[in-house]
Amino acid sequence: MLIQSLTRPAVLLRVEGGALLLAALVLDGETGGNWLLFVVLLLAPDLAIVGYRVGNATGAAVYNLAHTEIFPALLAAAGLLGGQPLLLSLALIWFAHIGMDRVVGYGLKYPDGFKQTHLSV
Repeated sequence: MLIQSLTRPAVLLRVEGGALLLAALVLDGETGGNWLLFVVLLLAPDLAIVGYRVGNATGAAVYNLAHTEIFPALLAAAGLLGGQPLLLSLALIWFAHIGMDRVVGYGLKYPDGFKQTHLSV
């Protein structure tokens, strides 16, 4: 059964999302993150859904930009290198959101429609 699970990318991506969520929670706590800020901003990346008002392709592009690890990684690096704990905390909240989404099965979107994701194929 373990071998079979390891051949299913959607399972691995969900487990990976759980690890990302857990790591972001632990690191934010260990670096003195503000839990109220964490709760308030946890769902902020989902505001990218407004891109779907323009159309599926634009919506998918905007949503995907807000749900990849690229920008929170850059933000975390800026926070660490610049000695800016707020930037690091914002990055960790963003990572937590992405991890949480992956755990529950929300993936990066295809332009075919909101429910067509890299976790649903």
